[in-house]
Amino acid sequence: MSDLDRILGVLAEVRLRLVRMAWVLGPLFGFLLFFEIVPVRLSLLGVSVPAGYPWPNPFYNVTAQVFRAMVRWMLPPGVELLNVGVGDSILVQMEIGLLLTLILGMPWIVHEVAAFLVPALRRNERALIRQVGIPATVLFGLGTGIGLFLITPFTFLLLFKYVAAMGLAPVLGVQDFVTFALLYSIAFGVVFELPVFIYALTRLGVVHAAVWKKHWRGAILGSLVFGMVITPDNSGITMLLIATPMVGLYFGGAYFAGRWERGGEVRARPPASAGAG
Repeated sequence: MSDLDRILGVLAEVRLRLVRMAWVLGPLFGFLLFFEIVPVRLSLLGVSVPAGYPWPNPFYNVTAQVFRAMVRWMLPPGVELLNVGVGDSILVQMEIGLLLTLILGMPWIVHEVAAFLVPALRRNERALIRQVGIPATVLFGLGTGIGLFLITPFTFLLLFKYVAAMGLAPVLGVQDFVTFALLYSIAFGVVFELPVFIYALTRLGVVHAAVWKKHWRGAILGSLVFGMVITPDNSGITMLLIATPMVGLYFGGAYFAGRWERGGEVRARPPASAGAG
């Protein structure tokens, strides 16, 4: 088989995987934009249980319901949201819909990506993916949850205290609010992947554990730069809120990488020969 045939075969496989993803993610995205979840309460064994059923509604849809929940949870009382641009409300619904589609469809995305990559991986790389897959997913969910439910509301509360101290009106553009909230929360999910990334590079033999410890100053500087780039505002407060846990996660990943490397050295050490009696 020629190199061209191999390339065409890989491209055909990529196209197949993308089409299979689209068949799942496309209808899911459409559902989020054109249906609402109508809340109801069901009585099961004498206990009232909250539930819901989908109902067509292209305006007050699932994304609009999620947006209202974000406003109630994240913004301090008295802050007024403004629809500055004509199409801001539509763009906000699409942004939220895309994020929810990625989150809800992530198992299918991971399945298709793994089905494409696994045949080309070596045995140790497959074993590594199986070992770090669940921790990576848990850490991403944990980081995103912390960012969404704790850090982002605290950040808005802190920033609007400065607004109140200046005697300014507490108003915010709706698209600025959603962009900040989503990017800031997802950034924490990405940051929480750092220990897995460090551990995986050491397991694969790409970077020795001693390198992580040697370049800790560069890691701190890189954390500050990442926090500055990923946060959509211009204050140093949000940068520090991202960079501080990132530095701690870096040292945590370096610790576990060193621990695995020392364990590998012990496993590779030949057994001591028995002394002559």
